[in-house]
Amino acid sequence: MLTSNDFSGLFSDRFFKNFFPIPATNSFSKGMLTPDFELPDITNGGRIRLSSFRRHLPVILAFTRIFTEKQYCPFCFPHIKALNENYEKFRDRDVEVLMITSTDEAQSKIVVRDLGLQMPLLSDPSCKVFQIYQTGQALGAPLPAQFVLDEEGRLRYKHLFSFLDHNASIDTLLKISDQL
Repeated sequence: MLTSNDFSGLFSDRFFKNFFPIPATNSFSKGMLTPDFELPDITNGGRIRLSSFRRHLPVILAFTRIFTEKQYCPFCFPHIKALNENYEKFRDRDVEVLMITSTDEAQSKIVVRDLGLQMPLLSDPSCKVFQIYQTGQALGAPLPAQFVLDEEGRLRYKHLFSFLDHNASIDTLLKISDQL
């Protein structure tokens, strides 16, 4: 794993704004049109607007928990790697995977490089999109969550973090992708 004992960069404004635990409260119901957003795409450059996929491709929104470019959530790191390793399987199903992190653009560029990310990594250091999607927060970073949207942008599946079930499995996400 790429984590280290170097905690420089951890204690930022973002860390303190996300320090106190707030459980995931997402009340989005199946079939609802999910909120639009636009964020920088660190992997490919430019910006991505969620609504630009509507009427084109289903999308998996994979909100992930990265503390800094050197410190990963122990639950999210394997999930990030598994999503990246299976990215082509999602693309073969005509499904886009958008990973969303609260690390800033400079930190996110290092994550993309160090992990060799193929999927778009979107940077949301203000955590506004995490808040809109009500993923919750604890100990310095927003909590992970996954949302599967059909090609109309309607919610077909959501998974919110819990200590018993941290992230939706890749098999589950692939199975749902097959149904879109």
